[in-house]
Amino acid sequence: MAKDKVNTFIGFCIKARKITLGSGGIDVLKKGVHLIIVCSSAAKNTFSAALKYKNRFGCPLMICKCGLENAVHKPGCKIAAVRDKNLADAIIANACEEYEIYAGGVEV
Repeated sequence: MAKDKVNTFIGFCIKARKITLGSGGIDVLKKGVHLIIVCSSAAKNTFSAALKYKNRFGCPLMICKCGLENAVHKPGCKIAAVRDKNLADAIIANACEEYEIYAGGVEV
């Protein structure tokens, strides 16, 4: 049930144009990122980029285990940045086993 809520909030981000998809799009952002979401099936370089963005923007990193491309409706999408504070907080509050907050340690 919580997975559906997270997917709904990601859908709100898409509708409000408050999400940036792909590392190329995130690279050009200067500020205003409140959450980074990376797919668990992402390559090691993509995960390293996600950690870099997490540190650069000072925001949480969330790992999506159910396929980020399904949530954002973009085939091949492995990383996304949420640019709305309230939606990011709602996504974090509804984190579940499919969407978990990265707490450091072993890389995925």
